[in-house]
Amino acid sequence: MEALSGAAAWLGAHPGTFLAAVGDHLLLSLVGLGIGIAIALPLGIAVAQRPRLAEAAIALAGALRTIPSLAVLAALLPLLGVGFTPSVIALALLALPPVLVNTVTGLRGADPAALEAARGLGMTPLQRALRVELPLAAPLVFAGLRIAAVQVVSAAALATFIGGGGLGDLVTQGLALLDTGRMLVGAVAIALLALGTEAGFGLLERRQQRIAGGRERPEA
Repeated sequence: MEALSGAAAWLGAHPGTFLAAVGDHLLLSLVGLGIGIAIALPLGIAVAQRPRLAEAAIALAGALRTIPSLAVLAALLPLLGVGFTPSVIALALLALPPVLVNTVTGLRGADPAALEAARGLGMTPLQRALRVELPLAAPLVFAGLRIAAVQVVSAAALATFIGGGGLGDLVTQGLALLDTGRMLVGAVAIALLALGTEAGFGLLERRQQRIAGGRERPEA
């Protein structure tokens, strides 16, 4: 109870600092996730029907998954220095694997009969990917987006170690100053953002599945 009252007292005394940290955290997360999706989704579509390239992309994604976020930040430090840019690049790299793997897996698992029908209609490979394969792969793609979003929001806390800002600043400052209230506010806010992201993407995923299910039902 003492820790909670300390957190409430700190939040009441520093609302501007807290809101600025939340804004920085969300900006880092949104930009990093957006860049990761902008790279991984087209790449997944491009390589899905090319077995060797698909296997290489999945292997690369698997290798990226094994690298700790702090190690990525440390590697970027001598190249890009400190601040927003290296933090965003690190978060984008973190978002790549789940989106890329799920996109490739979903597209490669598309119904062969649907693909054959699309070929019979004279669709180009790009048209088949956008109009047939991607809608069929949507549940897996959404799952990859959800995983990537939660990971990025959580890992954005580490941006504090290279001057990227965000809620991680409150945690590290609280530790340095022995200010439990500040530290608890930052930690709880990060957890709530991650849980909210998971819940939000879960709702979107279920809505997409209902829409897809409605489209698949035959008309009476």
